[in-house]
Amino acid sequence: MNRITGLVLTYNGERLLDKALESLSFCSEILIIDSGSNDSTLDIAGRYNARVVHNDWNGAIDQHKFALTQVTTSWVVTIDQDEIISPELRKSIIEMLENPDEVDGYYCSRKSWYLDRFIMHSGWYPDKLFRIYRRDGITISGIRPHEELRPKNRSGQLAGDIIHYPYENFFQHLDKINKYTQDASEDLYSRGKRSSLGSALGHGFGKFFKQYILKAGFLDGRAGFIVAVHAFFYTFQKYIRLVELEMKDRK
Repeated sequence: MNRITGLVLTYNGERLLDKALESLSFCSEILIIDSGSNDSTLDIAGRYNARVVHNDWNGAIDQHKFALTQVTTSWVVTIDQDEIISPELRKSIIEMLENPDEVDGYYCSRKSWYLDRFIMHSGWYPDKLFRIYRRDGITISGIRPHEELRPKNRSGQLAGDIIHYPYENFFQHLDKINKYTQDASEDLYSRGKRSSLGSALGHGFGKFFKQYILKAGFLDGRAGFIVAVHAFFYTFQKYIRLVELEMKDRK
């Protein structure tokens, strides 16, 4: 069977890291790229004999590019510190490694828990991600704060889900929105993007309508409504902060 590295980028990930690394126990090696955790993250990594490499955080895109320089196997499966490989996906990966197709890698679905249920609509599922790939078959791009992993050429699809528990509570969700929208707006501003109050409202309401109506978020109950409201707030904040950045530049 081909060798594969289980790759996780970490920072204070003790909440779910034990389960995440347990789900990668089939890998030839587990590689942790840590950006300065001060909780029990490194102790948990040690229990799974993971190889830990420190690299200061400069965004997910640069961190993932650095991580690939540390991988020694031909195949990689990467998950976040709040994600778990499901038994079905684990089985699919193991079977693939016995006789991989002539592709750069494989997409899989991600299923995310929010409030009281897995969100199966709202544009959240199936959230197809390129997470199983040949080390030399990937391109890394995106708009901060999120990286986008894509195959250089051909790709396939594996059965099974990555199980995602992104937020412990509403406070954590709003805290991430605050951090992510600032990063995203600064990235957009550096690319020459500008906005206005009307544009920010339009983008926000458009995002709510898309998730709650077009993507059937109403079928996800109260969780779906809250997801759509937060999507409005995220999008509105991202574009209204462009206005703030422009005002600061004019002073």
